[in-house]
Amino acid sequence: MKHTPTISAEFEDYLKQNDMTLSQFAEYSGVHQRTLSNWITQHRPVSVQQLDRITVAMDLPEGYFYDLYIENYIIDLSPNFRRIEPLLYRCAELDKLDAIRRMVGHIMDNPLYASRLFDVAEALFEQGRHAAALPLYENVAEVEKYQHSERLAICQYRIFSIQVGDDQSRNLKVATLFEPFVERLDEIVQLDALKDLANVYRSLRLWDRLDVIARKMRDKAKIQYTLEHQQKKRNPALEKKLSRPLFVYITYADLLCASVCEAQGNYQQALQYTYAYVNLDWVKETDEDTLHWIKLFQNWALCNTYINKLLSGDISVLPDYVEYISVSSNTTKEMVTQLLNIMMAANRFHVDVDEILKQFETEIDSITQQQPSADMYTHQVVPEQSTRFKYELAKYYLNKGNYSYGFKYLLDVLSKSLVINKEAFFISCIRLFEQFKQFADFTLCTKYESLVREGRKERSFYYY
Repeated sequence: MKHTPTISAEFEDYLKQNDMTLSQFAEYSGVHQRTLSNWITQHRPVSVQQLDRITVAMDLPEGYFYDLYIENYIIDLSPNFRRIEPLLYRCAELDKLDAIRRMVGHIMDNPLYASRLFDVAEALFEQGRHAAALPLYENVAEVEKYQHSERLAICQYRIFSIQVGDDQSRNLKVATLFEPFVERLDEIVQLDALKDLANVYRSLRLWDRLDVIARKMRDKAKIQYTLEHQQKKRNPALEKKLSRPLFVYITYADLLCASVCEAQGNYQQALQYTYAYVNLDWVKETDEDTLHWIKLFQNWALCNTYINKLLSGDISVLPDYVEYISVSSNTTKEMVTQLLNIMMAANRFHVDVDEILKQFETEIDSITQQQPSADMYTHQVVPEQSTRFKYELAKYYLNKGNYSYGFKYLLDVLSKSLVINKEAFFISCIRLFEQFKQFADFTLCTKYESLVREGRKERSFYYY
């Protein structure tokens, strides 16, 4: 049987090696001498705060003894949440995720700790320490998996929010696992959950699923909006629970339904949804935040009206659309979509847009070098739109015979499709490359073949 070392034994060795008395160390570290004596002679555990002082006094890195502390005073003794809770927070601060998993795995044999672990997880989530909160949520969810509880639903919502990332295959899995729990959430919280699910399904281009979620969000938001305005006073608690004004969930649902119709080529129906979310005379609030969102939807409606006319083949609106983009204060995510639509129309209707690309050269560079974001829409929809934009750029340049730019963007998209696990992009890029392969030099062909092999090996992508 392997002997487990103890922190107190290492501490005693330190005193001997440095010829230091307990009294001297106590004065130097700020930990009371009696506490140190009881720790050594009676094996009474020191607190995490005291352990940190001892560690600093011994000139050791922060958290140096945490693994041993878990072994000596948590696993070897009966679980004591007064010791565990501060250590969870400290491990979160120091990104000691393995230590967190060890503690949580040990104490979750006792279901009575689920409630307190959930509270810690919520606090860590609020602090933005999502990676540290994840194993806590996962263990609480496992303990309560057979209970029809709101706490279980919140755990699943948090797990979904934390795990959504670049890998689209994984995103589909976590969205599918979370969706059945939405109805168990608080009725107000459901609105943000549906919004977040919708953004994932939108990035995955799962239009049928997006349509269902958007309609459900609209119906629930309408009910809550009606109830809210039947009361004499506005409900501050309701506003606190939501990330956006309540009316936004109704209008955003119409915007999402419009995007479904647009993706399916039903541009006339998309225009009808667009007209619906620009007509906001029914909104009763007049506060600054509400007016901000109303202005946003009006701006999006104008933009999307141009888009649907453009993509339906009405090229006459292209100059007006370009002028609209030029004078608008667009965010990166808005610019991605707007330029993508220009490229789709250019490729679909064989329109020369060289001057437009030159005009927006700076913006295009920004799009192709964008950084990840914490916001779920920006984190999900924008990278997918950016990748589609680069694919349309590649297609445009290759068709015009500008092979250096065309292959540059095409191989970039091929590489990105491996990162986000997007098989459709991967296959489309292969087909486009093969179409123009005769114009690629040896270096480009070598890089292309390498990416294809990686896709087959790591992602099991196949094409015919």
